[in-house]
Amino acid sequence: MASERNTNFIKIDGVSHTFQTATGNLPVLDDLSLSVPKNGFTAIVGPSGCGKSTVTRLIAGLLRPNIGGVWLKGEPVNSPRDIVGMAFQNPVLLEWRSILKNVMLPLEIVPNSLSSVAREQRALDLLKLVGLSGFEDKKPSELSGGMRQRASLCRALVHKPEILILDEPFGALDAFTREDLWQTMHQLREKEPFTGVLITHDLREAIFLADEVVVLSGRPATTQFKQEMMERGPRSIDQLYTPRAMETLNILREQIKIARQNEGTVS
Repeated sequence: MASERNTNFIKIDGVSHTFQTATGNLPVLDDLSLSVPKNGFTAIVGPSGCGKSTVTRLIAGLLRPNIGGVWLKGEPVNSPRDIVGMAFQNPVLLEWRSILKNVMLPLEIVPNSLSSVAREQRALDLLKLVGLSGFEDKKPSELSGGMRQRASLCRALVHKPEILILDEPFGALDAFTREDLWQTMHQLREKEPFTGVLITHDLREAIFLADEVVVLSGRPATTQFKQEMMERGPRSIDQLYTPRAMETLNILREQIKIARQNEGTVS
């Protein structure tokens, strides 16, 4: 049983979901199944609007599926869980709080046994890890977009979640800042182990960060294709330009093309 929980640390099984809209029912997911092993990192890609963000809400317990189930560590997800941390494209930092106080916010909400001194030290250690030492007392508006996203990642990890959900956290950043943060993500995985799920439109990002890439079909989405990455652990940006990486990129591009062509059909 323990081995099964580790293999299916995150498990989505036969999930179908439909949203009620002003114009009628909108089927978003159709018999979707996928799993992520403990300390694994899965990237989910697919056409725009296919339901990728809906998957993150299901894992986080912010949404319950119409059909099927979601399990974390072998337990059904029926409500938000404190073992989950989340980071989004918009860092949503509170302007009236310093960067340090922003990072510490989850420790004020999630039950923990840390003293106030230990909470502050935990936040300071994370800020140092992502290169933000010296910016603890700054307000969010005083930082660049990339620095704010680094702070957002620290905030998502400060309560030591076992699962980290990343919903296009680097999508609004320039190419050089994105690549720098990709490297930071590998450093965080080494120092702060977690089981990760990344939603992204950037196939290069998926290849560089993930252990496995899952391609969702067009809406209503199901699991169309899975691609395991040959590399594990920290990687160099140069590896994105190897023949193997280019081959993987072309495979994923073709799968996205197929998903777009089949959007609106249910098998």
